[in-house]
Formats: sequence, C-alpha cells, structure tokens
Amino acid sequence: MIEKLRGIAIFATVVDQGTFRAAAQHLGLAPSRVSETISDLEKDLGVTLLYRSTRQLSMSQEGRVLYEKAQDMLKAAESGLDMINPNSTEKSGILRVTAPAFVTQTDLMDVICNFARTYPNIRLSLDFSDRTRDLIKDGFDIGIRAGWLKDSELLTRNIGKTGRMLVGSPDYIATRPTAKHPNDLADWDWIHFSLRSNQTEFVDQNRQSVEVSGSSNLTVNSADSLYEFAARGLGITAIPANLARRGIARGDLVHLLPDWTLKPLGLHAVWPNQSSRENITRLFVRFIVADNLHNDW
Repeated sequence: MIEKLRGIAIFATVVDQGTFRAAAQHLGLAPSRVSETISDLEKDLGVTLLYRSTRQLSMSQEGRVLYEKAQDMLKAAESGLDMINPNSTEKSGILRVTAPAFVTQTDLMDVICNFARTYPNIRLSLDFSDRTRDLIKDGFDIGIRAGWLKDSELLTRNIGKTGRMLVGSPDYIATRPTAKHPNDLADWDWIHFSLRSNQTEFVDQNRQSVEVSGSSNLTVNSADSLYEFAARGLGITAIPANLARRGIARGDLVHLLPDWTLKPLGLHAVWPNQSSRENITRLFVRFIVADNLHNDW
C-alpha cells in the first residue's frame, strides 16, 4: 500500500509538472525512475493513466478520476503536516497564478516579488493575460480578477482596488469642442474594452453620478491595447490609473474631466473551493492582503 500511495503522489506530480522530466527534477528523482513508477502503477491498477507522445502527456478518463482523488489525498497529507508543525516557514510546491496583464505595471508586482523572496521553496508560475481564465479547466490554483465579480462557486477575497482615468491623445482632443460634462462626450469616438460594459459611470465632487455610453468602432481585449490606440488618436477610453499616469507623463495622453472620477476596479483573489494547494494558496492571499488591502495598486 505504501508503494501504491507513493506512486499516486508521483503520478499527481507528473500531471502538475507536465512532463516526466520536469516531475523528476521537482522530486529529485531520475526521469527513468518516475516513468517506471507510473508504468508500475498502471500495471497494478490494470488501466492506462497517461497517454504518452513525443510532445506531451494527456490523461485518460481513469487518469482524470485518479488525479482528482490524488488531489484530495495530497491536500489531506499537507494539512496534517501543517497541523503537526503550524509555524513552519518551509512552505513548498508550485503555485499557478493568473492575473490581468496590467498588473505588471502596478505595485502588486513588488508584493509578488516579496512573496517569492520570503518563500523561496514555492515555485510560482505566473500567467498575465486580460482574458479571463477558467481556473479549473486551465489548471490554475488562484486567479486575480479586476472588476465586479459575478456569483460563482469560487472562494474570493478582496485584495484592494485600482483607479481608472478617462484619457485621449492631445491631437484627438484638439479636434473636439472642450468637454465640461460627461454628456459632452456622448458623440466622441470611444475605444471599448470587450470585458467591460459600454456604460461608463462618472461621479462628481458632490457624489452625483452620470452614465455615458459613447459610440465606438473599435473594441479590444487588453488594457495595453486601449492605451496604444488612445495614444494614436483613435478615440478616448477608460484605463487603469497606473497606465494613464504613464501616458500623461510621456505626453501621449491627456486626462479628461479631472473633476469627475470613474468607478474603481475592485481587485479580488479567487480560487477553487477544493484547491489541491489550499495551504500555499491561502498563504499567498494572506500575504497580499497584509501588504496592501486598503490602498490603490
């Protein structure tokens, strides 16, 4: 039984790492030993767990079932070890994180760097993309989401917020009458973000709000592309404040209606309820929250 449990743990590591070689390096074993262990486990169970090819590995249906149960087994083992030694700082494992691309231009990067330095035995695999990833399907342990979350089965924790600013290029703005109110912008050219509503809410100093839905011939799916098209004079757009300040400092962009504010984007950490790496996932979330919960990134 002990050998079988060991084989299951190695099998789960191969799936997590993606290749026999990567799993062997992670476990400190020879690749041949890892391959032999999986073959022995398959013979013992009488099923094929992994389909091998020269380029990649993929799980059989039986492999998927075993991997799901292996996650529960490893989670229970890790939890037990932490209960024995709850003050241990020697956290280890691989943590796969996905976050919006604009995060790379924020102070949150400093926090991630500090986490990596504090826990050198945790291997971080970071995916920066403005496309919303499916955590379970795409194999991520934790996601950072910007905006307003819909109800889901994922566990969530607020980790801060990021402001937004309405901007356009100096050349484009020069072609338009001076805007004094959000409604003056209704017939301007807008560059829309595909993952957000076309409605833009403005709030004045008296906390009165106005919603504007500008016309648009251009829709994109990343904050960086919003910046680039706005800087090239194709219209106005709302972008994260850190990107806006960079463009304003360079002279690429102008802040429109500075007396009005836009609703900030909430930043949330989300992760599956049955996370196989619950301990280091929660450790990562707590680290971020402790560093900067109430300030803008």
